[in-house]
Amino acid sequence: MKKEEKSQLIDTLAEQLNRANSFYIADIGNLNAESTSKLRRLCFKRNVTLQVVKNSLLRLAMERTGKTDYEGLFPLLVGNTSILFSEVNNDPAKLIKEFRKTAKKPILKGAFVEECIYLGDDQLDALINIKSKNELIGDLILLLQSPARNVISALSSGGNTLSGIVKTLSEKPE
Repeated sequence: MKKEEKSQLIDTLAEQLNRANSFYIADIGNLNAESTSKLRRLCFKRNVTLQVVKNSLLRLAMERTGKTDYEGLFPLLVGNTSILFSEVNNDPAKLIKEFRKTAKKPILKGAFVEECIYLGDDQLDALINIKSKNELIGDLILLLQSPARNVISALSSGGNTLSGIVKTLSEKPE
């Protein structure tokens, strides 16, 4: 690979890293062609971008972003490395867990999610439980609607009771 091509690849990776709120670094080495194809198809279905990268180029791209947050991920850049990007923070973690039901890999090396670094495969369950932005907004809306529903419910049930009392009183002989 020529120096110009490497520089262009580093710029592309740096741009992807700047746009991403989260990314996962995984090891998919030693997967056979069939398993790799299945993993790529599953990534495509889940809108997760899987990219095999050279460790040195990924490190240079991380340095080129100017973010010092990535320094904790530098020790992970050894051996086979793939990077997974997704709009939803926990989709790659769910994908890795699901795929590992049929294969030993991918192994999670680490993740950068919402400015936090998670190191090691043992963090997979924690990453799965992280709620996405849309899930948090949905929970917040549900919490805000709950008191209004209670008030509306009380008013509507009270209206029926009140109308029943008025009706009973109007029918009562004087």
